[in-house]
Amino acid sequence: MLNIQIINYRCKIFHIIDLDKNNLIIISLQKTTIMGLFDRIKSQRDIAKEEIKEVPWHMLTKMSQLDEIVTESKSKPVAIFKHSTSCGISRMVLKNFEKDYSLNDDQLKIYFLDLKEYRDISSEIASRFKVTHESPQMIVIKNESVVHHDSHQSIDAGHLSKLI
Repeated sequence: MLNIQIINYRCKIFHIIDLDKNNLIIISLQKTTIMGLFDRIKSQRDIAKEEIKEVPWHMLTKMSQLDEIVTESKSKPVAIFKHSTSCGISRMVLKNFEKDYSLNDDQLKIYFLDLKEYRDISSEIASRFKVTHESPQMIVIKNESVVHHDSHQSIDAGHLSKLI
């Protein structure tokens, strides 16, 4: 009778086939330690994290940054992503946006605004740039003016590539 076993000996993994009670044949020896074996096991969350590219977010936390954004928009487009941390739709849109985002800081400067924490800044954005507040919302400013804005599921990282 053929019996296949996996054993651990001195933190190495051995695959063994037992042909009979007297004969042991080692099929393969992996150089994986036990901890290395656990490193290969990934949760759905770990897989999702790997899929998301790093977006070079700049945190929008001060009202004075709005003047800086207008000035920066003279040399390259600037985007503001307004996100509600308590909204499931906003979280889903953010996740999809981050997954598809492919620009770097030299092409477009992108700001992240936490609406729950900085509601006053969001209100000022609506007033200053004449864009009705929505959440989630993406606003793109170029040469001191809003050239594009999307909200909810219309937010698409691909739209930004067309604006640079």
